[in-house]
Amino acid sequence: MNAKLMQVSESYVRQVIHDFNAHGFEALDPKCGGGRPATTDEATRDRITQIARCCLCDLGWPFSAWSLSKLVEVLRLNGIADISRETLRVILKAGGVSWQSTKTWKSSNDPEFVAKMSRVLDLYDNPYEDGRVICVDEFGPLNLLPRAGRGWFAAGRPKRLRATFHRTQGVRHMFGALDLRSGQLYYRIRDRKRWMEFLSFLKSLRARWPGEQVYLICDNYSVRKRAEVQAWCARQRRRFGVPADVFVVAEPHRVRVPRAAVLRAERDRPPQPRRAGRCDR
Repeated sequence: MNAKLMQVSESYVRQVIHDFNAHGFEALDPKCGGGRPATTDEATRDRITQIARCCLCDLGWPFSAWSLSKLVEVLRLNGIADISRETLRVILKAGGVSWQSTKTWKSSNDPEFVAKMSRVLDLYDNPYEDGRVICVDEFGPLNLLPRAGRGWFAAGRPKRLRATFHRTQGVRHMFGALDLRSGQLYYRIRDRKRWMEFLSFLKSLRARWPGEQVYLICDNYSVRKRAEVQAWCARQRRRFGVPADVFVVAEPHRVRVPRAAVLRAERDRPPQPRRAGRCDR
């Protein structure tokens, strides 16, 4: 009955029963693998990923980057491995090597950058219980851009939209502040981003948490070095009796907020009213 149901011979059914009695469920595992055995061992695959990460100029090749076809040819000519492009793609993916664009970087010329960066990172990881750590920055100019759409027009005569346009209403700038304790973002939209608008934004942040120390993390934008802004910060430091109320950091994009701090802020953030992040002109 079982042989007819599975369309196999009776001797095969008896063999499966004997194997199951002798080895249990392991006897039911397939005896063949999925595809032919791999032609490269682990050491060869590691060597291939190392070659893919090497700079071609250091190896004496007149190319700027490897292609799969060129790397396959080099591996075959040097007797390292005779594989296809798809196999090479699988090996590189398993080795954590992917096709990426080259990125540039630059260091800060601020002689106190390391000390400031250490101070900021310490505030990220160990914020004060009696104050708030606020990251402040600006974004802009913001402007309305015309976007091309779709519609029904005569054949060969589509609607034309000028590539350039006049900003009759001007542009806008946004000041933003991220509270690392609550994860709340506060912002203001202004027509300009001079030191007057920046100082007004700082005063609004100061008024939002009366009686608390506010530790501001900023970059080295010139408006933050104005004498009026520094004088106001000095008055706040004397008022609250702290050594520093504003920290200016050069190249802030090189100082990242730790993911643990972001997750902690998201977890501990209390419910906020809908108007907490509103934009008021």
